[in-house]
Amino acid sequence: MHGRTRHFIAILTTALLATSGPAVATDVDALEREARLAAIQLMQQIGGELKREMSISGSLRSVVVCKYTAPEVSSTVSKRFGAQVRRVSLKVRNPALGTPDPWEQRQLLDFDRRAADGADPAALEASELIHEPAGWYYRYMKAIPVAQVCLNCHGADEQLTAATTAQLAAEYPHDEATGYQIGEIRGAVSYKIRVAGE
Repeated sequence: MHGRTRHFIAILTTALLATSGPAVATDVDALEREARLAAIQLMQQIGGELKREMSISGSLRSVVVCKYTAPEVSSTVSKRFGAQVRRVSLKVRNPALGTPDPWEQRQLLDFDRRAADGADPAALEASELIHEPAGWYYRYMKAIPVAQVCLNCHGADEQLTAATTAQLAAEYPHDEATGYQIGEIRGAVSYKIRVAGE
């Protein structure tokens, strides 16, 4: 987390605790560690499923893993951490699951800007305490860089097999998630947990 963001959270937390409202969790470092662990677990489990299925059935299975297995993994990790843990992107494949909310969209745009300025996509993350109608939430995002395995169904059109292209057209008729190169930002893991009510 950037020092500027950490400083903002510290000021915000102090201000909240000074009011008559409910206390907000003050251990931001602990929240960040938990969020980072959830993001790592999510990506490791999805990556493991991709590699396993591809070793059995080839690259065509990657589309199936991302459509059916990844949401199940996200649900399992969310329950494990008591938080909402999901993948989002500016170029969505499944709008129902991967469309970013306004806060997530701002972070994704910032990740792209920072990567264009030379930052390592694998090291990009952001976090913040956010007040919403239901209360205070801790939010965290970690960028997902495009790896070699991602290119099987997210690469340039000429890199995709005819079978993969046909399956993508059938499964995701409005797909926006191709044309990537290794090292670009595919999206991010988003973590959101409620830390206090009104």
